[in-house]
Amino acid sequence: MGRYDELKKKIEENRYFKVVCGAGNEDPEEVRKLAMIYTLAGTTAIDISANVEVVKSTAKGIDKAIEISPKLGRKIKLRPFINVSVGLKGDPHVQKAKIDSVLCKSCGNCLKVCQQKAITNDFKIKEYRCIGCGKCFEVCKNDAIGFYHKKVDFNKILPQCIKHGTETLELHAITPNDEEVFHDWRIINSLIPGNFISMCLDRNFLSNQHLISRIKKAKEITEERLIIQADGVPMSGGQDDLNTTLQAIAIADIIRKSKISTVIIASGGTNSNTKGLADLCGVNINGVAIGTHARKIVSDYIEKDNLENDLNLIKKAVNIAEKLITANVE
Repeated sequence: MGRYDELKKKIEENRYFKVVCGAGNEDPEEVRKLAMIYTLAGTTAIDISANVEVVKSTAKGIDKAIEISPKLGRKIKLRPFINVSVGLKGDPHVQKAKIDSVLCKSCGNCLKVCQQKAITNDFKIKEYRCIGCGKCFEVCKNDAIGFYHKKVDFNKILPQCIKHGTETLELHAITPNDEEVFHDWRIINSLIPGNFISMCLDRNFLSNQHLISRIKKAKEITEERLIIQADGVPMSGGQDDLNTTLQAIAIADIIRKSKISTVIIASGGTNSNTKGLADLCGVNINGVAIGTHARKIVSDYIEKDNLENDLNLIKKAVNIAEKLITANVE
């Protein structure tokens, strides 16, 4: 069975699970550890930034998991697909925070809410760790925090990412500009002609009608290889409850009711309750992508310098990750 058919089978069985390391997360060490843990736990895909070093690091994490799996009594049935995410200007997934040193009063509010530890004690942004979630912006009372877009040169970077192990691509298209969306979508479509590619959409700028219209056009271009990642509230999965994941299921429901035949992966506020809520509401989803919550539950282990050489620590982290995956694929 080829890789396309392996992925297709997971999707058709509604057993697709993707751990999202963060489109803006360019910390190779953190991503390598996440890849190792979630490979051992049974993830289908690992979503990362369009950074060649991060792609290489992800592959190393997967290889490490395969190497040590016999020692942990685990059988890895599927080598996870490395998925690289890119985004258009205005999409929060590919923005980076910046702090105005003149306006900043060093109150510390941003430090308290940054789960990525992307802010230094002297209030500088570590660009390679910032995922653009906006939590720092929300709590800043001095208007000291803004954002800038980090545009990836698709034709330069993506072929290199593919060369080093990327098998699928995703376009974060949370913008109202259809012309820009489909310019980049056609590039992605041509770069991955033999596997699935995904378009991440939410309703921040799009009406329901515009949303469905965009999906129909994407389907005309990509046909059966299209995945729509239904993004409820981007990067909002800090809590593990039903309300947090509600919008992810709501947008999936809108797409299903449009009668477009397409793969739907729920994301944006997703957690251990996502698949359960979808089933409760009668919304058919093919899988779940989880970022904030998936990283949060293993963060204590990721931060340990000796993690990759301590089988006991790895086992504990993998057990936690496996419970999250099982809750969303069983």
